[in-house]
Amino acid sequence: MGFSHTPLIGLKADQFRHPLDLEATNALKQLPGLDLIVRQLLGPVGEQFFLLENLASGVLVGENQLPHLHQLLLDACKTLDLEPPQLYVRQNPVPNAYTFAMRGRQPFVVLHTSLIDLLTLEEVQAVIAHELGHLKCEHGVYLTLANLIVLAAGQVSPIGALIVQGLQAQILEWLRCAEFTCDRAALLATQDPKVVVSLLMKLAGGSPSLAPSLNVDAFLAQARAYDDISNTQLGDLLKQAQTANLTHPVPVLRAREIDRWGSTENYQSLVQNRSSVYNKKVNPKGGWRNW
Repeated sequence: MGFSHTPLIGLKADQFRHPLDLEATNALKQLPGLDLIVRQLLGPVGEQFFLLENLASGVLVGENQLPHLHQLLLDACKTLDLEPPQLYVRQNPVPNAYTFAMRGRQPFVVLHTSLIDLLTLEEVQAVIAHELGHLKCEHGVYLTLANLIVLAAGQVSPIGALIVQGLQAQILEWLRCAEFTCDRAALLATQDPKVVVSLLMKLAGGSPSLAPSLNVDAFLAQARAYDDISNTQLGDLLKQAQTANLTHPVPVLRAREIDRWGSTENYQSLVQNRSSVYNKKVNPKGGWRNW
């Protein structure tokens, strides 16, 4: 069973890209040769490595393998106007999902079994759409670099460590900003802010037994309390120290961001304008056609 929403035909990444993502990406582009090194030298090796690992240790989702997850992928891709990547499910006790893609190469998305067990099907689709956001925005080059830098931290000489730490801080800052953009992709695919907020809430403090009892509105109130504390100078400093080495923004901050964006004119116009275009194309005489 899929959750099909109105396709956003012709959707462009910059139409929903978070301003912080745009700013951080432009900063990384100023580093000479970075894109070329990752894409030409590291990309092919990483692609082959992960492809072999997924084929050997995961389950490739398709029409004849976990078809309900395959349909979630197809529906999210259709909504976001994106070609479907490969989707794998891997056994892992840590709830997580990730993607890998170099421009012009075969992308893939991986879901951990524990994540699927924690979420509703619509929330799983939000996770898939979040990962599709990385593909839509061509985050692959810097995602690869981020993963390599995190792995390299502490594995190099003292002088090299200083260089790595400096680049690591900039890459991690970009990565946190990119996550805000991909949360927006999740919202565009599900077209329900509460689904995305619920997903983030479960990642913060959920379990299969607790998940049905969690309250989205209470979690958003918690997010506002986090904002209030960080409004002071001390609170802001503590917040920066808390997040400096994280690959993702803290869940309450992501929940607050997506809740706010869901009520903006930018989001509403994307969904409504695309819906209008789609409606005219599939049913010029009016009314809706279900996918």
